[in-house]
Amino acid sequence: MSRKREKTNAGGVAKSGLDVLFAPASVAIVGASSDPARIGGRPISYYLRANFKGKIYPVNPKRDTVQGLKSYPDLASIPGTVDFAILSIPSSAIKQAMRDCGEKGVRAVLIFSAGFSEMGDEGAALQDEIAEIARGYGIRVLGPNCLGLYNAAVGHCPTFSSGLDGTAPKIGKIGLITQSGAYGTHLLSLAKTRRLGIGMWISTGNEIDVTTAECLEYLVESDDIDVIGLYMEGIRDPETMIRALERARELRKPVIIMKVGVSEVGSAAAQSHTASLAGSDASIQAVFDQVGAMRARTTEDMLDVLYAASISAPARGDRLGILTVSGGAGVLMADAAEAEGIAVPPMPDTAVQRLLERNPFSAPYNPVDITAHALNDFSLIEENLTAMRDDGAYDLLVAFFTSLTASEVLGPRIQKTMSEALRGRGLPVALVGQAPEHLLVAYEADGIMVFEDPSRAVAALAALSRFQTAFDAPATDPADIPTLPNPPLAARSYGEVEAKFVVEMAGIAILEEVLVTTPQEAGDVAARLDCPVAMKIVSPDIAHKSEVGGVALNLSGADATRAAAQTMLATVAKHAPDADITGLLISPMASDGVELIVGAKRDEVFGMMIVVGLGGVFTEIMQDVALSLAPVTPARAEMMLRSLRGAPLMLGARGRAVLDIRAAANAVSRLSVLAKQNEATVESIEINPLLVRENGVVALDALILPRTL
Repeated sequence: MSRKREKTNAGGVAKSGLDVLFAPASVAIVGASSDPARIGGRPISYYLRANFKGKIYPVNPKRDTVQGLKSYPDLASIPGTVDFAILSIPSSAIKQAMRDCGEKGVRAVLIFSAGFSEMGDEGAALQDEIAEIARGYGIRVLGPNCLGLYNAAVGHCPTFSSGLDGTAPKIGKIGLITQSGAYGTHLLSLAKTRRLGIGMWISTGNEIDVTTAECLEYLVESDDIDVIGLYMEGIRDPETMIRALERARELRKPVIIMKVGVSEVGSAAAQSHTASLAGSDASIQAVFDQVGAMRARTTEDMLDVLYAASISAPARGDRLGILTVSGGAGVLMADAAEAEGIAVPPMPDTAVQRLLERNPFSAPYNPVDITAHALNDFSLIEENLTAMRDDGAYDLLVAFFTSLTASEVLGPRIQKTMSEALRGRGLPVALVGQAPEHLLVAYEADGIMVFEDPSRAVAALAALSRFQTAFDAPATDPADIPTLPNPPLAARSYGEVEAKFVVEMAGIAILEEVLVTTPQEAGDVAARLDCPVAMKIVSPDIAHKSEVGGVALNLSGADATRAAAQTMLATVAKHAPDADITGLLISPMASDGVELIVGAKRDEVFGMMIVVGLGGVFTEIMQDVALSLAPVTPARAEMMLRSLRGAPLMLGARGRAVLDIRAAANAVSRLSVLAKQNEATVESIEINPLLVRENGVVALDALILPRTL
């Protein structure tokens, strides 16, 4: 009789079992080998070396013992319960092994075997069968095609990764999750070299069940993990991923993500500015920024920040103090700070004068250059550090002592001086230099990071500051999201006239405008309005009107408007002969403001993204945009607007009028809600431009494109 379990997630796979996956009380190794070098033998060797406290059951019908442990011919013959099983057998035997696990009551399975979806259709079909068996028994599955995991706290080592060969990594509170087993092994090996304290390491493989996002969520909630690094090639469960990252921010746990394999922007970019501005990589970066995660571009970036976040005190701000014995190194680090966006404010005048009296050869301004004179008087190091800490009130400190830190005579004195001056102060500090192993350990025990490269030291400190800013940012209150009365949108294109009607219903103002079909009608409308007018071609086949001569501005009077209409129709017919022309749209000229683009674009992974930037014809040229996951609150939208390089144009720069940025933020928020509500049928919604004025905003053009399934 099969043992079934009831508790499942929306996709049908049991949600229970992650605890037993990561910290089981008993483990069976199906395909166990007596050779510690073989795939089926490595986990047993690692378990024995790690002093795993649970029960280990090798399964091998050809042997009575395996690596000194009693071996069993099959799972059924194992006495008592088995929480967790490793399947280290050919892919062709996995289906029966999964059924055996189900009948034994195994709650979590790790599949080393390859030969599944990574091998094509036949392998994918087999993988689907395995998933169905797992669902039937309520078994949680990590893999297949997976190198396994490592939980240092309990000695759980179901892996054949060479990253555990020789000495195990230093035990600490870093969690590593990787979708690539081989590259994950590389990260684990580098972590040992860098003396990173590893608490957990997880390779997810094909993610037949347990996803990277679920692993992240588990580590975020773990008391054994304080900082997390992810290597990702794809995101299978974006909702869980975002929820986990938001929870990490709430718990102030830094997450560093290396996301590779970014897809290219789809064909919709040809029709919509928004599509090209909110491409896949830009959307990924925006989401990570929004939830407070750091995007690592290189392995070195990831390891540096994991190192910093795991041993350093949290940052309190972004004011960097630089102590150096080299003017050149001080300049280099100041340049690096500017590139990283952190401040290097000067020391107070009173402190400068006091330090100069003690050391007239110095330049204690920040960078604080104490020169080589400090070698004659080591108390100068402590005095300057203390002054920077107390008088300068710096949030971050970096110190450069060239090769002196590696000296057998001077190195220990520098370490002792720095540690005594800074121990227990809760201040992120990085030393730039080299040192023997015992001094590196001593520095790190006092929370002082050691880097050989000045720029990397500054970058790591800047990352700590950015995490602090992200953690302190207020959480989004769902009650602040506007509610809209708009009916659902159909899965079709909406041209300018219809699209403007839709955005007006969402609470975004538009101008009075009239649709005409002839030059004579255009002149008549201009005469009636009795003011300068704008005229645009209306066609479902023309997205970028100005490129085909479909826009005329500042037309005064009936005659000028009539003539412009004749010219426009002829020009458009020449440049877009196959376009279906609906007519000409006449409206009063709107001026005295700043044009923005406000758009929403469906990302294949995260869903609707909202993008804002400088609008009009320079949108894609300037590339001055900000993105967020939709929907956004007005407060979040205002942050996006203020982050633009062009924001001073709205904020009164050089005597300009101060524009209604709150009205613009409200429009951005409302468009984001409209897009999110219609995510199933809409690919993108765009207002370009949205004119921001001293009082209010007005949508001058709009376009809605359908989602194609």
